[in-house]
Amino acid sequence: MRWFVSIGAVLVAGAITGGDVAGIAAPNPRSQLADTKENVPSVDVELVIAVDVSYSMDLDELAVQREGYAQAIVSKDFLQAMRTGPTSKVAVTYFEWSASSDQKIIIPWRVIDGPESADAVAAEIMKTPVRRGSRTSISGAINFAMPLFEENPYRGLRRVIDISGDGPNNNGAPVTGARDAALEKGITINGLPIMVKEPSYATMDIDNLDLYYEDCVIGGPSSFVVTIKDRDKFKEAIRTKLIVEVAGRTPERRIVPVAEKEPRVPCLIGEKLWQDRWGR
Repeated sequence: MRWFVSIGAVLVAGAITGGDVAGIAAPNPRSQLADTKENVPSVDVELVIAVDVSYSMDLDELAVQREGYAQAIVSKDFLQAMRTGPTSKVAVTYFEWSASSDQKIIIPWRVIDGPESADAVAAEIMKTPVRRGSRTSISGAINFAMPLFEENPYRGLRRVIDISGDGPNNNGAPVTGARDAALEKGITINGLPIMVKEPSYATMDIDNLDLYYEDCVIGGPSSFVVTIKDRDKFKEAIRTKLIVEVAGRTPERRIVPVAEKEPRVPCLIGEKLWQDRWGR
């Protein structure tokens, strides 16, 4: 059974607001995979940040997205959220993606345990030249992210993939298969659908990308979506999302179960749009 709830300010507990937040709650907040690591340094969460750099993102959006993650990591709110965990440490890796065969690690696994280490990670994000790639493969990003946890030398209580994007999957394997494989491994997937432009045939954007992310992309214990609909709120939404992920908060209000049903947006809509336009 899937569960949906609007989290909003409840999740961030007054720390910061920004973006529309929706989520799924599930039992067992501890990652199954985290239990397989023994005798290694512990952190509160192993966080993979997977950032869309497809051509549908304009250069300004790509720059703001980079700045948003860098500024969020060094923010007072993020560092305060990190200190709420039992170890006050977070392991982070950051990669950019577009097509199913195009993923590039920008930040290998790093531990953030205070302002100095946060500054170092943020500086490394900002010094890397902005790049772009063709196609949009959310499934490729998830499939690339999963083995990264096995390579991480740190043991986390939770494992999270933070995935951003401005369009549906249109390349590689269907996104639901990749999502389900990650969930079977005890990994949570959270989403940051970017909806700051009007849907366009040229870029193959879709209406209701937030619903697509909710029904087809995210999943796992306390998973959620933060939707960006205002360019001016881009950085604020990224900061909100990272704070929630690091603090590991779950909805405090009553959760209402939703019966299983067909996704509100077809999970193969991106593939269909590409086929209709290009015939391949």
